[in-house]
Parts: sequence; structure tokens; C-alpha cells
Amino acid sequence: MGKNSGDKATFARTIGLSGVVIISLSAMLPGIFVTPTFAAEIMGPGIWLAFLLAAAVVLPAAISKSELASGMPSSGGSYVFLERTYGPLFGTISGLGLWASFLLKSAFSLIGFSAYFIFITTFFEIEMTMLTLSMSALVLITVVNILGVSKIKVIQTPIVLTTVGLLLGMCIMALRTPDFDPSVPLDGAFSTDIWTLAETAGFVFVAYAGVTKVAAIGDEVKDPEKNLPAGILLSLIIATFVYTLLAFMMMAAIPGEWWFGDDGKVVEDPVSVFAAELAGSTFGVVVAIISVLTMISMALAGILASSRFLFAMARDKLLPPTLEEMNTKFETPHWAILITGVVMGMAILLLPLKDVVKLASGFKIMIFIMINSCVIILRQTSETHGWDPAYKGPLYPFMQIWGIIAGCFLISLLGSKAFIGGAVAVIAGIITYYVYGKKHYEDKPSPFSTFRKNLRSR
Repeated sequence: MGKNSGDKATFARTIGLSGVVIISLSAMLPGIFVTPTFAAEIMGPGIWLAFLLAAAVVLPAAISKSELASGMPSSGGSYVFLERTYGPLFGTISGLGLWASFLLKSAFSLIGFSAYFIFITTFFEIEMTMLTLSMSALVLITVVNILGVSKIKVIQTPIVLTTVGLLLGMCIMALRTPDFDPSVPLDGAFSTDIWTLAETAGFVFVAYAGVTKVAAIGDEVKDPEKNLPAGILLSLIIATFVYTLLAFMMMAAIPGEWWFGDDGKVVEDPVSVFAAELAGSTFGVVVAIISVLTMISMALAGILASSRFLFAMARDKLLPPTLEEMNTKFETPHWAILITGVVMGMAILLLPLKDVVKLASGFKIMIFIMINSCVIILRQTSETHGWDPAYKGPLYPFMQIWGIIAGCFLISLLGSKAFIGGAVAVIAGIITYYVYGKKHYEDKPSPFSTFRKNLRSR
């Protein structure tokens, strides 16, 4: 464990470019195992275009966050960028909101694989409750997080590589199915109206939301000025290609409205159904097992990232210093990890997670909008605050403006639930800041305050 000039705990930099890509992909890939059939319920067989459009909306935030991560490569990711740009009050709101949204989505991923799990237990005639599996997985991934990032890499790398290879292999297998018809997804995409396409893109947006999660562990990345931007953008390209291709092949290979089951309800394990269609139920079970492991891997990355928000906030004196304490043996913030794990367990036991995750998704889009605005503010105040990162995103400010406008449009489609999630985060952040943070934070001028002064003077 190192110490920096301010005598604060720091992490060992152990993650290279491949590690950044693996952690980023592990946070995204589970989305493709759940979203296709629910998207098809909205739009029909043309959902590949919605995945492509959603990636175009995520791209500005990925580019903006790459620039911010290059200039501020520290633990806490989006929280750090927003706190350094807007000041401690907004930092507290965003930090707690991000922590809650990350851990809730991770908790959801631990119960969200129920359809795949039922597919496996039915095949092998095993009896195990979802709650037992979810809580056992939670204890395991919490322990692994305390053991450190190197252990997480060892677990996630084979899972992510196997998952990507399997999904691409299934796309190739689809070409040999007797009913393969590429005109079905093509006609489905271009015959739908723009509002339905936008609504579907807003829904599948959540599948990409983890792309920038790796920025939360910027303190642990080697050569972060180069590896963070390259890793974030590379993982987005890989995920976009896999998502779009798989969505296209699913719809081209399986005839009819297969996304509805015999009971008339939406199929919740689309990748298993696709696999069984390609090579029988045994192959479907293999894919279901990989699906469960991938979702557990997402929860692993979720605890890793969300615990770093608490750590970074404690380091900035916006939360109690206990959360900044590092385990001397494993060099991990054990209290921040344990609290995150305990709250995830309570969420699994007590909350209607599907509804709560929708609230968290709305807050996440709001954060993406604010991340784009951070780059504009920092660039406009660079002379005063010395903003000169190693990586600067292209097409400034048009890329950021597109991200802000598109994000606002998506939030309007999500409706009131998105604003409820944001309102809860704002209230919790304000209370925390005025009860604790304001008394301990070392106040300093923010780029946002400078930006407002510059606007007034003009």
C-alpha cells in the first residue's frame, strides 16, 4: 500500500489495457442475456438497430469519460469527475447515487439469472432456491473483492473470453439453420416508426451502462492516461459488435414471434432459447451455465466499482474516514466493500429490485448527461484550472452536445420513474452533505463556479 503527498491511502497499479477491457466488458455483457426479448416485445424483430442507436447515445459519454479519466485517473470515477467539476454538494449527491445504482444493478444481476437457473435445474433435476444461490454468490464475490483486483482479473478473464467466444460462435452457427432469413430483422428495423425505435433504444441502453464503470478504479490502472481511454472505447466497440450481431442473428434464425413463450409471456432466457434452437437442449444448458457465471461476474465488477465511490468520498472527507481504511495485506478498502456487500444482501432480501433498477437506470442516464457537461466546463475554464489531459476526445463540443440532448430525450421516454430515482439521490446527498460533509470538507473554487463567473462577465 502506498501513500501520496497528502498522506492518503492509495492502491497498487496492477491493471493493464487487457484488464481494463475485461472489467468493462464484464460489467456490460450480462445485458445481452436479458434485454433482446423484452426489446422485441416493444419493436419486433428489428432490435439490432435499437442496440446500434443506444451505442451511439452512449458513445459521447464514453468519449467524455475517457478524457476525464485521462486527466483524473483516481478511484471514484464519475463521482471524482463531478465533485472536481461542480463542487462537494453535487459530488455527494452523485457519489451516493452512483453507489446505490451500481449496487442495486449488481444485486439485480444476482437474481436476474433466475430463468437461466431454472433451465439448468430442470435439466439436471436439482433442487436449489434462487435466494440460496444469490446469497451464496454474494458472499463469494464480497470475499473475492476483499482479496484484491488481481484475484478478480483471474476469475473474470476466462468468463468474459468464453462468453464472447460463445456468443460469436452461436452467430456463425445461425448461418447454417434451415430457416435463416436475414430479411426478417432488416425489414423489422426499417419498417418501424422512429418513436418505437427510440423507446427500444432507451430500454436496451442499460446493456451498455457498465462501459465506463472501470473508471471507478482509476487508481489501480497502469499508465491510466492511455489505458483507461483505450480500454473504455475498445470495450464499447466489442460490446456494440456482439450485441448488434447477436440480436440480428437471433431474429434471422428463429422463425415467428419466438420471444413470446407458450404462456404468452416474454421469454426471459433468450440466449438459452437461441442455443437450444441451434444445437439442442444440452447446448442450451451449457449456454445457461455460462450466462449465470457472466451475471455473477457482473456483480463482482459491481461491488468492485461501487465500493470505490465510498472510498473516494471518505478520502475527500465527505464521508467518515473509516471507509477510507485499507486492508494492509490485500490493499483493498475492506470496510467500503463489506458495507456495499451487506446493503446488496439487504436489497436482494427486501426490495422489489426490478422497479428499483428502473429508478437507478434513470439516474445513470442523468449522470451520463452531467459527464458530458463536465468536459465542456473543464475545457472552457482550462486556463484557470489547468485542464490539459493526455487524451482529448474528438469533435468537441458537438459530441458532448449530442450526448446531452440524446440523454434528455431518453429520460423523457422513461417517464416519471427516472425523475423519482434522481430526486431520491438528490435528497439523500443534500442531507449527507449538510449533516457531515460540509463540516469536514476543505472547500476550494470549482471549475463550475469559474464557468458561471465567466458567463456573467461576458
